[in-house]
Amino acid sequence: MTAYKPGDPTTLNRLYGRSQGRPLRKSQQDLIEHLLPQIAVPEEGPITSQRLFGDDRPLHFEIGFGGGEHLADRADMLPDHGLIGCEPFVNGVASALIHVRDLALTNVRLHMGDALSVLERVPDAALSFAYLLHPDPWPKARHAKRRMMNDGPLDLIAAKLRPGGEFRFSTDHPIYLRHALMVMRRHTHQFEWLVNGPKSWQNRPGGWCETRYEAKARQQGHEVWYFRFRRLP
Repeated sequence: MTAYKPGDPTTLNRLYGRSQGRPLRKSQQDLIEHLLPQIAVPEEGPITSQRLFGDDRPLHFEIGFGGGEHLADRADMLPDHGLIGCEPFVNGVASALIHVRDLALTNVRLHMGDALSVLERVPDAALSFAYLLHPDPWPKARHAKRRMMNDGPLDLIAAKLRPGGEFRFSTDHPIYLRHALMVMRRHTHQFEWLVNGPKSWQNRPGGWCETRYEAKARQQGHEVWYFRFRRLP
């Protein structure tokens, strides 16, 4: 297993893939230009609850939040918690900003870009939750190193979660599923799988909303799998 080493890019994933799809509408562009700077994660320095929210509230971190449905739902459900979301796709960031505006969410901070470079700046054991929901599966074997579920990113997530903190992962891609479970078997010294029979991974747990990617997967007839892992002391 490759151990995570702070500042060593060889132990983390690079940022792959496109960063924009269809052109933004004017209203979306306005949110990118005006709302995003107000709630953006600082570009330098430590990422702490005090710095982002002015208090010591619990912190959540979502890697690749897509359209922001899950991030916004958790923020709305837990107004006394702080939610940090990272997404390189500008259209997804624009969608998340709509949720932030419409729900008047004051406990969300966003970063448009690489999640791992931000996660590195979070103090160790500072997170209560980390989320990786429906990541890009990179299904070809030669692209396996691009998957977020790999040893370097998992070591980093483990370092940033407090003991007893929770890492949530989901996918609808069978190749990614097998790869993720294989990798997690190498991290049993860091994570305990919270499982109680097949229903644990076949049914979405409470407090975990459906995202657009999950809904699309179900429309296409895909099975969706859900996993919860507790950070060991």
